[in-house]
Amino acid sequence: MRLGLVLSEAANGLRRNASMVVSVVLVTFISLTFVGAAILMQMQIGQMKNFWYDRAQVGIYMCTAISSGETCTAGAATPEQIDTVKAQLESPALSPFIDKYYFETHEQAFENFKKQFADNPVVDYVTADQLNETFWVNLDDPSQSDVLVEGLSGIAGVENVADQRKYLDQIFSVLNVASYTAIGIASLMLVAAALLIATTIRLSAFSRRRELGIMRLVGASNRFIQTPFILEGVFAALLGSLLAGGAVLALVYWFVQGYLGDRLTNFSLVGMQDALVVVPVLLVVGAVLAAFSAQFAITRYLKV
Repeated sequence: MRLGLVLSEAANGLRRNASMVVSVVLVTFISLTFVGAAILMQMQIGQMKNFWYDRAQVGIYMCTAISSGETCTAGAATPEQIDTVKAQLESPALSPFIDKYYFETHEQAFENFKKQFADNPVVDYVTADQLNETFWVNLDDPSQSDVLVEGLSGIAGVENVADQRKYLDQIFSVLNVASYTAIGIASLMLVAAALLIATTIRLSAFSRRRELGIMRLVGASNRFIQTPFILEGVFAALLGSLLAGGAVLALVYWFVQGYLGDRLTNFSLVGMQDALVVVPVLLVVGAVLAAFSAQFAITRYLKV
């Protein structure tokens, strides 16, 4: 196969259908940017899970004077009841599961509450004795929190035993929905890109139908005839993929690492290394999508 002639034919096809090629580039760019964003979001969710699950605590909330429930019928937890919970945490049954724990008093809880809701009028209506005194427990293995929940639930003076991972699961569920939504949009855009590539190739083939007829008459193989059209689609899709890769790198560098990195210092965020892993994936997806779409379109056209 004469490579120079094949490349020349592909270049002529791109020049004749410049407007359609630009459309393919733009659609591929947008769709693969969504794909890259979805992949990065899944990476971010995985990093956040690893980061926060290891730091998730079990909160043992002691009764207050306004607490309701079978274990709080006597009102606020007494010092004896607090000592009982402390003894349970240090007992041979539970201490092997515990890394460390600390006790938060009414005053400490109120100070944390004021910091958290500094600009909220609710601070003016809450008093320290309305907030639970709490044992905050870090486990060696956060997945074994059920041992602590079952061991301390129902003890007099304990209003509730809560695993913070349940709250994290709700947050991660929302993030997963956002990620799946991006994947769904990207999938629709990829279908649109595939159809547009196929249409572009068929139009290119139609505009050169006389040349194709002559090539068939002189015995040119189907592979020789099809290759320039496939190269046209792959070139346009690769250009869109490169733009999508650049958009992903820019998103991570300026938005994630730049803007969010300066404001979310306590979070583990995706970095440029993660983005550099995503870019080759986008290039491969774009090239494969274009190759299959172009191959299908030109094969169908030549059979007509």
